[in-house]
Amino acid sequence: MSTKDKLVERLKIQPKDFTFEETVRLFQLLGFTMNNKGKTSGSRVIFENGNKQFLIHKPHPKSIMKEGAVKQILNYLKENNYIQ
Repeated sequence: MSTKDKLVERLKIQPKDFTFEETVRLFQLLGFTMNNKGKTSGSRVIFENGNKQFLIHKPHPKSIMKEGAVKQILNYLKENNYIQ
């Protein structure tokens, strides 16, 4: 099983300890690039793939994603056919 498959399976169970680093890695494996728009973006991060974009807030001070954010990521990736 590839790293991408492992991350997708982990995301699907919506764990309470899914990290921002895992999120970045998953989006990169799906062909996205990360853009934070410089110093004025604060904790906002945009993942871009062609004309598709996904905006999320980087968690702080820890890197654990909130449950709602994990659900948004899962829904976005399913709705845009990046995962099944």
